[in-house]
Amino acid sequence: MAKAAPDIVIDGSLDVIATATRQIACSAQPTTFTEANATFALADATMAGGDFTKANGDTSGRKVTMGAKAGALIDASGTATHVALVRVADSTLIYVTTCTSQALTANGSNTVNFPAWKVEIADPA
Repeated sequence: MAKAAPDIVIDGSLDVIATATRQIACSAQPTTFTEANATFALADATMAGGDFTKANGDTSGRKVTMGAKAGALIDASGTATHVALVRVADSTLIYVTTCTSQALTANGSNTVNFPAWKVEIADPA
């Protein structure tokens, strides 16, 4: 018997990701909201509903794409190795991924750009 997950099931997870209100460049992999939002935080950008686009996956299933964010002020110096999505209102860590390692230097005016990126959930195999 074949396995199946209707789009509505996969979209449920993607809908949670799309509730993120902040995207944060982190110096290490955060495992809690506090680590993402403070301990490892180097730079952040505000996210809103229009920053997330759901669509069919590139291979199968579904995906949500986070829109690019330019000019995020660098708040702390360090090497960004991860990006975290958080929901600030209830202190929730929503999603963490790796990023291309990049040295960031805070001086009150330096900024960093977050490129568009996606989370894809494949159909069951």
